[in-house]
Amino acid sequence: MEDLSGVERLRSIVARLRGPGGCPWDIEQTHETLRPLLVEECYELIDAIECADDANMREELGDVLLHVVMHSQMAGERGAFTLDGVAETVCEKMIRRHPHVFGDSTADDVPQVLGQWERIKREEKGEKAKSHLDGIAAALPALLKAQTVQKKAARVGFDWPDVEPVYAKIEEETGEIREAVAAGGREEIEAEVGDLLFSVVNLARKLGVDAETALAGATKRFADRFRNIERVLESEGRRVEDAGLEELDRIWEQSK
Repeated sequence: MEDLSGVERLRSIVARLRGPGGCPWDIEQTHETLRPLLVEECYELIDAIECADDANMREELGDVLLHVVMHSQMAGERGAFTLDGVAETVCEKMIRRHPHVFGDSTADDVPQVLGQWERIKREEKGEKAKSHLDGIAAALPALLKAQTVQKKAARVGFDWPDVEPVYAKIEEETGEIREAVAAGGREEIEAEVGDLLFSVVNLARKLGVDAETALAGATKRFADRFRNIERVLESEGRRVEDAGLEELDRIWEQSK
């Protein structure tokens, strides 16, 4: 095992863990039991990226790779596919979807590259791809799904030419929320709030901002400032519950 490359060594270790006399925990794992752990590892990797922590990023990438190897090992045990097959599939896909690099096609900018990618992807799916929105994972979080849907629609020309109509749409949706609240219809209020959130995601996209990252940043800033309020009041021997809104707002503004 000492002479193996890193990936081959990892594959050998996983095979040993899953094999006779291996680890009871690893042996009993399935694709389904590992699914939530993979999601967790992906979020931990994102945290490392956002913190620009190279050492932690290396470790978290390793954890994600471990899941790739584990799933491939389990698939290989039932004769479905192997890790080599996974790598070969993605290699062929990358070559096939980059004809401007590996073939005779041309794509001079990012929009052309993305449009070409989507066209080739649809050709690969054949009759299965009935919509340009096919292939979006149903389990995506709502915010990320909204971004993905909008991007795919924009790639085929269904998009406003600039950001101004988006501002107008947000104002329109805000007004419709007021109307829904006045009418008192719970389902209508939920629908209109959803439309507003979707429009805000659209604004972020038009401004070149990742909505997920922007919201995560806003949430962190809120949490940091709220904790500061707690610390200030605690230093005075008081609790947040004991302070009025006016005082809380004053401390909030001081912490910005």
